[in-house]
Amino acid sequence: MKRFFSAFMMSMTMFSVIPCPFHMWDEESRPLMTLCLPFVGTVIGALWTLTAFIADAIGLPVFLKAALLCAFPFVITGGMHMDGFLDVTDAVRSWRDVEERRRILKDPHVGSFAVIDTILLIMVQFAAFCSLRGTENIFTLMLIPTVSRCIAAFCVTVLPPLSTSEYSGSYRERVKRSHVIFLAAVMAVTAVLGFVFLGRSGYAALAVAAGYLLYMYRAYRSLGGMSGDISGYALTFAELCGIIAYVVI
Repeated sequence: MKRFFSAFMMSMTMFSVIPCPFHMWDEESRPLMTLCLPFVGTVIGALWTLTAFIADAIGLPVFLKAALLCAFPFVITGGMHMDGFLDVTDAVRSWRDVEERRRILKDPHVGSFAVIDTILLIMVQFAAFCSLRGTENIFTLMLIPTVSRCIAAFCVTVLPPLSTSEYSGSYRERVKRSHVIFLAAVMAVTAVLGFVFLGRSGYAALAVAAGYLLYMYRAYRSLGGMSGDISGYALTFAELCGIIAYVVI
């Protein structure tokens, strides 16, 4: 339990900007960090839901509320997943050979494809929040980041990583079958609870999963392996799909 708590604190500090009372790093707990990702997503989702509730309570104008909710997932993660979205977009849309795509993936410069796709993504996300009718179940905002991180953790655990990925080498060697079973169970339970407590809004979980798998598969095939950047790329699009489902359903 102590090691799991340590891994949770490590995940919180690495994958969010949420202040944590304990700053620690335990290399032995590192393989458990992916197991903690769904719970990090739940914390982020709870704060996202609280933000929406406060915005409604104080009567924030529609466009300001939409801008706040649109920016929240990027700000709360310190732009980490958006960084992966930018890097992978440039690599995948370059249409070069595999080695050149991998080189572009690690290039610190931002290309035009990344800029264009990011503008489109934020524009659609903002428009979705502008379209809120006020009848949606606000707790869907807790479900979306939980599910996105469930499937992200599962994919980086089971799929063969790129040789340059942080999920290769010694990290990979310490991953156990029980980790995969645990993540699959959490993913299934989260999806079921989504339908039980949110009704039709539970379909947002399916939209997140579909969006993640679509973009992950695209990048995985293009680059020949899994990485944290690919996970961030897929997660960013997946949450957009969940937001659209949240508004439309």
